[in-house]
Amino acid sequence: MKIGTIAQMLNAKVLCGEDKLDGSVHSACGCDMMSDVLAFVKDQAVLLTGLCNPQVVRTAVMMDMRCIVFVRGKMPPADVVSLADEAGIVVLATNERMYTACGKLYKNGLEGGEIIDG
Repeated sequence: MKIGTIAQMLNAKVLCGEDKLDGSVHSACGCDMMSDVLAFVKDQAVLLTGLCNPQVVRTAVMMDMRCIVFVRGKMPPADVVSLADEAGIVVLATNERMYTACGKLYKNGLEGGEIIDG
């Protein structure tokens, strides 16, 4: 699914990475616990979260994620957006709740990835 399509579906504001909206993601992960995100298989994914700190970006970089969507109307601080921009990650912000945002993406064909067996 194109990142631009995700932005449209979720009525999201693009905070950085406008030049990468044609990029594709193959799966999604909705989570506020970054330790759980680390159990997610790397697969050019999108991360949906309400957690607004630099650790979110660092986790996304480690997991080769292409896009972070901040849900529930959360707006990350400028340093978080800047860190993501430097890493080449698109950052979106939506007023949708995480459950609803994940459901919309799933309903439109973006599936969850595999879980790494621990």
